[in-house]
Amino acid sequence: MPYLTSNGARIYYEDTGEGKETIIFSHGLLWSSRMFSEQIRHLGGRYRVIAYDHRGQGRSEVTGDGYDMDTLAQDALGLMDALSIRRCHFAGLSMGGFVALRLAVRHPERIQSLILMETTAQPEPAENIPRYRMLKNIVRLLGPWAVKKPVMRIMFGKAFLEDASRQPQRLQWEKELTANKRTITRAVQGVITRKGVQPESLAKIQCPTLIIVGDQDVATVPAKSEYMHQHIPNSRLALVPNAGHTSSVEEPEAINAAIDDFLEAIT
Repeated sequence: MPYLTSNGARIYYEDTGEGKETIIFSHGLLWSSRMFSEQIRHLGGRYRVIAYDHRGQGRSEVTGDGYDMDTLAQDALGLMDALSIRRCHFAGLSMGGFVALRLAVRHPERIQSLILMETTAQPEPAENIPRYRMLKNIVRLLGPWAVKKPVMRIMFGKAFLEDASRQPQRLQWEKELTANKRTITRAVQGVITRKGVQPESLAKIQCPTLIIVGDQDVATVPAKSEYMHQHIPNSRLALVPNAGHTSSVEEPEAINAAIDDFLEAIT
């Protein structure tokens, strides 16, 4: 399995496909690069596709610290340097989107385009924090299995959760969720205490930007994506029907089509 050291952490990554241009996928909280398997398969014939696991998640090293969004952005930059990627299309979902925004603002010369999925530029709403802290404390005491039901309702939309034909997929992702170590609480803390990216910083993002949000996303509701669309120049907004906070899994064909349309328009 391929690993590299970035910013002091041992990071797992996958490097597939061929093409003159590179796309990097950065996953959401509680998951791993596996959430982009359909996008990797779809794009690998035309692009070099990199997907990696954040420190403390998936197959990457659990470090003692470094779970704030600024450090995670430095991890991503170090990954690019280690793989000799001068410039790329950077796609981030949820927490991966927090990383993507920081890279685009601070290192615009490295980002050819931005794909923001189920994410927000704003800090975690105050009303969400007590609930998320409670879930985090349960995980610390009992393990991820104890919060499986409420977390699945946060991470997936109603259409996915209630479709009987998708029961095998739900079981697969429940297994992924409960496979997390109790140290996942470090990443959760980094997400719920993150700072926002201010409107004046969003206005500095000049690269083409695609913002994707599921119409059933309850974790980062569509209004959060509309806010980014209003403040990021050259951005386009795609609303995906029947998708929740994990749209790359729930509606992969719609996500792939939106990415295709976007990339074809800018390259």
